[in-house]
Amino acid sequence: MTPAASTTRHTRLLGVGSYLPEKILTNDDLAKMVDTSDEWIVQRTGIKSRRIADPDQRTSDLAFEAAKAALANAGVDAESIDLIVLATATPDYTFPATATQVQQKLGIRHGYAFDLQAVCSGFVYAIANADSQLKAGLAKRALVIGAETFSRIIDWEDRTTCVLFADGAGAVVLDAVDGPMSSDGPGIIASSLRSDGNHREKLYVDGGPSTNQMAGHLRMQGKEVFKHAVGMITDVIVDVFEQTGFDGDSIDWFVPHQANKRIIDASANKLKIDPAKVVTTVDHHGNTSAASIPLALSEAVDDGRIKTGDVVLLEAMGGGFTWGACLLRM
Repeated sequence: MTPAASTTRHTRLLGVGSYLPEKILTNDDLAKMVDTSDEWIVQRTGIKSRRIADPDQRTSDLAFEAAKAALANAGVDAESIDLIVLATATPDYTFPATATQVQQKLGIRHGYAFDLQAVCSGFVYAIANADSQLKAGLAKRALVIGAETFSRIIDWEDRTTCVLFADGAGAVVLDAVDGPMSSDGPGIIASSLRSDGNHREKLYVDGGPSTNQMAGHLRMQGKEVFKHAVGMITDVIVDVFEQTGFDGDSIDWFVPHQANKRIIDASANKLKIDPAKVVTTVDHHGNTSAASIPLALSEAVDDGRIKTGDVVLLEAMGGGFTWGACLLRM
C-alpha cells in the first residue's frame, strides 16, 4: 500500500530498547497494603504484576537505560543523535527538561532535547513530533523516549489507582532519509493526534507548581475513562486507516497503550483486529503511561514477533484527554 503523502524526506525506525526497574510488585503484595485481591485486580484490569523504581532512581535514569538499549539495537552511537524527545508526566525536576539530563548522561553536547507532556499519549505525540522535525530538516537522527516513575504520584491508599500504574522506560531511534518513502519500505506512514481539555477532572493529578506548589497524586474516574476510551481510540485509528488505505486486516501488529486489558480487547474487537495481532504486556508491566507503548514494542521485537517489514499500529489515550495513533512499517 502507498503512504498517504510523498515528501522529500521520510523517517524510519532504526532500533528499539527498554528498561524496567528490578522491583516487582505483585497483586498479592498490594493486597497487604490496601483492600484488594489478585482476583479483583485481574478481573478488572488484566494486571498481575508491575515494576517499581528504587527510591534513588529518577525518570532520567530509566530513560537513559532505555536509550542505551535502543542505540545498541540500532547499531548507532550516541554522538549521531541530534534530537531527543522525551515523553513523560513525571520529570526529574520542574525544569530543566528531563531530556537534557538524558542528553548529558549520554555525553551528547550538540543538537537539542526537550520534554513532551501528553501523559499516556505522550509517546505517540513524541513520535509524530520527531517525525515532523526530521522531515523538516531540523535534525537528522532522533531518540524518542517514553519514561515514567508514576509510583511517585500514586496515592498508595487509593485501591482504584495504585493497582494500575507502574514505572519503566522505552525508546526508539529514528532516522531521516532523503527521498519519498517507497510503497513497501520502512518508515512512519501516518499519524493522528487529538485532545479535549473538557475531560480534565476524569483523569488528572491534584498538584502542580502553579496550583498548590505540590507534586500531587493521580485521581481518576475509572468508569468515565473507560466510557470514553474505546470511542476516542477508534477515532484516531480510523483516521490513520483513511489516510493510508490500511485496515484491521492488513496491518501486521497492533501495539496499544497498556492501560487496561478490557480497553485493549474492546478496541481491537471494534476495529476488527485479530486478537493474535495484539501485543499485550499490561499483565506484567501495568500501566506505565508514556512508557507503555515502547516497552511493549521492544518486547515484541526482542522475542521475534515483530519483524522487519511488518506494519505496526500504535495508539494511546491519556489524561486531558489526549489520544493519538501512528502507523509505521518496521
